Amino acid sequence: MSSHSERNDRRRPKAPEREIRSKPQKNKAFSKPSGDEKEWIWGNHAVEAALSNPARPPAKRLLVTPDRAKRLAPNLQRHPALQILEPGDIARLLPQGAVHQGIAMKVSEPEPLSLAELGTPAQGVIVMLDQITDPQNVGAIFRSAAAFGVKGAVLQDRHAPALSGVLAKTAVGAVDKVPYARVVNLSRALEELAELGWRAVALAGEAQQSLEEVLDGGPTVLVLGSEGEGVRRLVAEHCDAMGKIPMPGGFESLNVSAAAAIALYETSRVRATGEIGS
Repeated sequence: MSSHSERNDRRRPKAPEREIRSKPQKNKAFSKPSGDEKEWIWGNHAVEAALSNPARPPAKRLLVTPDRAKRLAPNLQRHPALQILEPGDIARLLPQGAVHQGIAMKVSEPEPLSLAELGTPAQGVIVMLDQITDPQNVGAIFRSAAAFGVKGAVLQDRHAPALSGVLAKTAVGAVDKVPYARVVNLSRALEELAELGWRAVALAGEAQQSLEEVLDGGPTVLVLGSEGEGVRRLVAEHCDAMGKIPMPGGFESLNVSAAAAIALYETSRVRATGEIGS
């Protein structure tokens, strides 16, 4: 949580306190991972992306079914962590309900970048997640970030799920394609990014202007709030602008991952328009 003593030295518009949000989703098939459960990923795309990511530490275990083993690349058939197990034996090592598709891997998260590494040079779009805790939402946001060529993601050390399990499965390999940084304090991270040349825009359902109106095509940090509370006040105060997604249908809100996909499309469209006009 940000300190009450923090102040924003730059002039920013007064920010609404709520964000486009959805209620936290409860997925009964998956419990919160604990212990070594945090290190398991499963599914074809998630495991293949992790195996090809040089930022990943070496795999501790690589489990495949006999049928899946026949389709492994020759180099993976000689992988030192490879074990061939029956489908049920693999399932017993994973959280209840995990659809492993015949392949699972126990491995630590990709190595995070420092904020300075992620933000240099100031170019493109960074997504910042403010206490978004639902792993399916975070995984879907990573997938959209990869689809729209986002430069990276900023997550909190706390109040953010591990990049494994159902999150990695939902991301369909995007966890290993989108660089990320973990920070203690998002407000201070926004100050550091501002010094590097970034402009922060928070997505807020009660903003006075649309996202299209507040985006300028320059280096943008897109700040997304939690499913329940939206962008927190102190984080919003460190943003340069607030923008909303116009919803002429009158529906009150969108799921945060759906809102993120729309917002990332809009940022990519505005950037492309600016590049064409320059």
